[in-house]
Amino acid sequence: MKKNYQAVVIGASMGGMQALRTLLAQLPNNFPLPVMVVQHQMRGSDDFLAEYLNRYCAVEVKEACSNEPVLSAHVYIAPAGYHLLVEEEKTLSLSVDLPVNYSIPSIDVLFESAADVYGEYLVGIVLTGASVDGSQGLKKIKAYGGLAVVQDPVSAEAPEMPAAAVNAAEVDHILPLEEIGVFLGGLTDD
Repeated sequence: MKKNYQAVVIGASMGGMQALRTLLAQLPNNFPLPVMVVQHQMRGSDDFLAEYLNRYCAVEVKEACSNEPVLSAHVYIAPAGYHLLVEEEKTLSLSVDLPVNYSIPSIDVLFESAADVYGEYLVGIVLTGASVDGSQGLKKIKAYGGLAVVQDPVSAEAPEMPAAAVNAAEVDHILPLEEIGVFLGGLTDD
């Protein structure tokens, strides 16, 4: 029996801009789940990433705002210099707390807050990167019954982050980058 997933969280770092473009461009315009993304960015970066991805995607891609409701067929990008969190009422919040894993925004912060809200109905995805950020968050998603997906480290520009996630969490699927978007679409097909 298929699980009725309610949200997707994605973490990326080095090489993430191209990886996100590849993955998100595969989602149809009626993709029924909201997608929240942390891409490690330097503090002070503008909203170029959201604008760039929006050009290639059928779903709307935007920079996340505090108190914004989480909507299907939308991709929310964590702004540079802010942690992105999901609140109990399924709204987004931004925090300027200290860096986690040397990063703000931190993948673990998003993944852990989303796991608290969505539990077993959450899909967590760790993409390319050169740190360990995301591995503990993915472990929590899996512990709460959610689905853990990792980009095959062999297909990653920077394999350290997906490899750390595979080592930390009991991962459900390790997929080449080019297959992840199609896989997500298959999760929501009737």
